[in-house]
Amino acid sequence: MATLGLIEYDAANAEVRAVYNDIMATRKTDWINNFWKALAHDPATLRRTWASIKEIMAPGALDAVTKEMIYLAVSASNQCGYCIASHTAGARKAGMTDAMLAELMAVVGMANETNRLASGYQVEIDEKFLAR
Repeated sequence: MATLGLIEYDAANAEVRAVYNDIMATRKTDWINNFWKALAHDPATLRRTWASIKEIMAPGALDAVTKEMIYLAVSASNQCGYCIASHTAGARKAGMTDAMLAELMAVVGMANETNRLASGYQVEIDEKFLAR
């Protein structure tokens, strides 16, 4: 259960409803997921977070599946079950296959392992890496 509960559309004030309406229009959906309903307790955070997500996840140099897979990789590393579920769905909608998911998780696992090893051994950064 969300710490402060969830604010449903019907119980939302005008400011929150405006963000909810934009989320639904942008995502071409008829519902608001629980993340946004939890953030709605602080309308400024809701508005700011939605504006940032909308800008960052918009079309750009990276395609939608790449952006969703990066988000999924970070979510897995941070162990955010909610974000893993959300961005797995987003990545699948954008075209991620089972094989892509399996390979992504292999890369995430390996990166986390080697990151911990490099940090634990306090390995100095090679000068050639810095010159690039």
